[in-house]
Amino acid sequence: MASKFDLDKIYSQLIVPPGKQIRLAKDYETSWKMARQMKKQECQDLLQKGVVLLSEFQDKLYAQDSYALLALFQAMDAAGKDGTIKHVMSGINPQGCQVHSFKAPSAEELDHDYLWRSMKVAPERGRIGIFNRSYYEELLVVRVHSAILKNQKLPPGSVDKKIWKRRFEQINAYEKYLVENGIVVLKIFLNVSKEEQKKRFLARIEQPEKNWKFSTSDAAERVHWDEHMHAYEECFNHTSTKWAPWYIVPADHKPFCRVLVAFLVWRMMKSLKLKYPTVGEEKKAELQKIREMLEQEA
Repeated sequence: MASKFDLDKIYSQLIVPPGKQIRLAKDYETSWKMARQMKKQECQDLLQKGVVLLSEFQDKLYAQDSYALLALFQAMDAAGKDGTIKHVMSGINPQGCQVHSFKAPSAEELDHDYLWRSMKVAPERGRIGIFNRSYYEELLVVRVHSAILKNQKLPPGSVDKKIWKRRFEQINAYEKYLVENGIVVLKIFLNVSKEEQKKRFLARIEQPEKNWKFSTSDAAERVHWDEHMHAYEECFNHTSTKWAPWYIVPADHKPFCRVLVAFLVWRMMKSLKLKYPTVGEEKKAELQKIREMLEQEA
């Protein structure tokens, strides 16, 4: 996809190696030197090439009808999830792609287990499913604001010190089940710095056309930044598995961030060895007869 770059090296810088204990601030940058050196137009041209490749893969995915791709996006507010999804998936056939954004659970959803609302919208074979936030919120925002657990109607005694360990195990088992049944899971965290988030919040306030994007609760959540980072680290260290590893993408430079996300989707799709279905001799003979019939029409 990007011949001028060492793709294997880039991949190794993004993945959270299963079994390794990582520290976000120490092991993963929010801005790469490569990104700062590239011009915006160069990133956009590279992304456009990637979008074309993704469109071709998506067409084969739909035709083969054996696999599905579930791409999960997690990030702090203003990291660029919406824009990344929009630009990277801009060339995908809408019939083969489904996007779901997960907000606070509804009353119906709270009457079910915490994975239920994600399970019911998992992508069917041949399609790409995108989760803008996901069931991982149960290990992130719920962990930072543990009072949320009181609304989840959990059985007496289930909210104890081991609840997060159990949820790590439950989610790992769920994702292994998905992968073993042909739904490959791609988990992406857009890693934005606290300083860059501040700049983007200020831009949303200063530009009238962006005012609608800003929520006072987003700014209030900055008070809990360190707690969120700790929750993310715990999440990565316990749920980056061989079958569904995490990828941490530097997100301070939006154009380059989108290129990296397109690369990860491309790499995942390429690994599936997708191809168009072939037809047997009987079907070919049938098609030939139909061709002859059509050509003989007046």
